[in-house]
Amino acid sequence: MGRLRQLAGNTPAHRDRVVDLLRAVAIIAVVTGHWLAVYVTYDGGLRGGSVLDVVPWTRWLTWLFQVMPVFFLVGGVAGAASLTSHRKRGGTAVSWILGRTDRLVRPTTAFLGVLAVCALAARALGVDAELVGTGVWLAAIPLWFLVAYLAVVVLTPLMHALHRRYGLAVPILLTVLVGVGDVARMTSVLGFVAYANFLLAWLAVYQLGFSWQDGRLPSGWRVGLPLALAGFTALVVMTLAGPYPISMVGIPGEEIQNTSPPTLALLALAATQAGLALWLRDPANLWLRRPRPWTAVVAVNSVIMTVFLWHMTAAVIGVVALYPTEVLPDPPAGSSSWFVLRVPWLLALSLILAGLVAVFGPIERRAGPRPDPHSSPIVPAVAGMAGVLAGLLVAAVAGPGDHGPTGLSTPGLVAYFAGAAILRHARRT
Repeated sequence: MGRLRQLAGNTPAHRDRVVDLLRAVAIIAVVTGHWLAVYVTYDGGLRGGSVLDVVPWTRWLTWLFQVMPVFFLVGGVAGAASLTSHRKRGGTAVSWILGRTDRLVRPTTAFLGVLAVCALAARALGVDAELVGTGVWLAAIPLWFLVAYLAVVVLTPLMHALHRRYGLAVPILLTVLVGVGDVARMTSVLGFVAYANFLLAWLAVYQLGFSWQDGRLPSGWRVGLPLALAGFTALVVMTLAGPYPISMVGIPGEEIQNTSPPTLALLALAATQAGLALWLRDPANLWLRRPRPWTAVVAVNSVIMTVFLWHMTAAVIGVVALYPTEVLPDPPAGSSSWFVLRVPWLLALSLILAGLVAVFGPIERRAGPRPDPHSSPIVPAVAGMAGVLAGLLVAAVAGPGDHGPTGLSTPGLVAYFAGAAILRHARRT
């Protein structure tokens, strides 16, 4: 705790602290939302799903818990500030990418390694291969976010150059292209075009972060309030009168899903969240000058990737520990008893996750090798990132089931670990 207080006390006066606050609040919302959405039944075998499937009114709650746009927004703010500072010191785009992705790749490598070893051990002990595959799939759900986030980080130097020249025209154009993808999907005319939205939509939100960072989107109610109202109005119209579903997360069986791939409705939610953040930015920064709240924000951010990566593993462990042993009853999802039992469920998973963070958090906190800011090898960097992204993509798109001895695609794992090794070598070069 003393180290965290020291880190908090050493924060530069010019730091935009609300960026760290939003990141911390977003990770708490994501974890809580995922844990609340899970329902489990045990009748000699474990079964489950999402409460969104069986209790339709809960889909409105995704407007509060779908905060991935906030991650990309503040990621854009932090990325633009970091890249600008790096450029002023004479650093290259490649060295910035190598340094920026280190804190993402390092804890992810540990996560995938431990997950693979645990799956192998479970199968060696005679656990059903399909059950192992389902458990690994649930634990690996966070990886879909990393694919998109790593991709936009890699594209940051290019997109920031476009931002410096064209400003807000870039996210506006990206939003238009997302709309084109939506139309293609709804009309089944070149429907595959919609898959580009997996990148285009998140890039649009990330670009807004650039405008936040350089002042083109100033803080205060004059910009924040109109942006939030416009985004919320568009969201209501598109979901209630338009063709988009209410849920801001995917529901199996729905013809259109707002996250797979992302839609204009999700971008409307992103605009709402961005407007509220800009509106509250100045008072939030003032509040964060207090030592206690700022130290808490620093503490969460110091292990934020660890929390994100391992929170669904905590849910898997909780399911196995609490339901077959009948420590926790499993009434019908959506019943009053089920909602009451969410309290001990959340408390139990919080304790499990705290243990996982205590074990794996130091991997994230520990600084990795720093690349030479002025000269970094381009070919190894490209090859390494390609391997990492390809491996994560394969893991993210795989559904539940037996995908190999580790529960994950073996070629995908090989590609990922090879890419991570190449990147580590490139950072040391």
